[in-house]
Amino acid sequence: MTMRTAEITRNTLETQIVVELNLDGSGQFNIATGIGFFDHMLEQLARHGMLDLTLSATGDLHVDSHHTVEDVGIALGQAFAQAIGDKQGVRRYGHAYVPLDEALSRVVVDLSGRPGLDYQVAYTRPLIGDFDVDLLREFFQGFVNHARVTLHVDNLKGNNAHHQAETAFKAFGRALRIAIERDPREGSALPSTKGTL
Repeated sequence: MTMRTAEITRNTLETQIVVELNLDGSGQFNIATGIGFFDHMLEQLARHGMLDLTLSATGDLHVDSHHTVEDVGIALGQAFAQAIGDKQGVRRYGHAYVPLDEALSRVVVDLSGRPGLDYQVAYTRPLIGDFDVDLLREFFQGFVNHARVTLHVDNLKGNNAHHQAETAFKAFGRALRIAIERDPREGSALPSTKGTL
């Protein structure tokens, strides 16, 4: 069975990013973006998605973290689109609920071929350490635009902003893990009546 892998290099005047992704991995990761909290979230995505992910990013952090976080989303979305290929035989849809103490998030994904993001996370504070929580939406938007998936991210409850973010990323990983899984009942068919995704 062919492994679903991709390597992406994205170089701009603002960021330089290299991504190696294996959708059929075991949750191994080596991630360095220069933004500690963001690395922690990407590690959750890899571990809970059972994705092998090597990712390095150098960005204009002297400005702020915006370009790095958004461009990582773009590059990871490009890698995902390349790795998933024609989507034959996959489950297509995935969803997960993940708690962490008082926080609970739900993520639902559709490998639809159409980029769409509905992001409902009302963080209880604007910063986690020195990380601007607004940037997490930019990551997800960059990902869906280039992975061409429909993604719903809902934080259902939570008082601790770190917990809110972490449950969202863990649920994202778990939902992706289900959606990309090969379904033996599908065989090599596409899970769509249109014949394309």
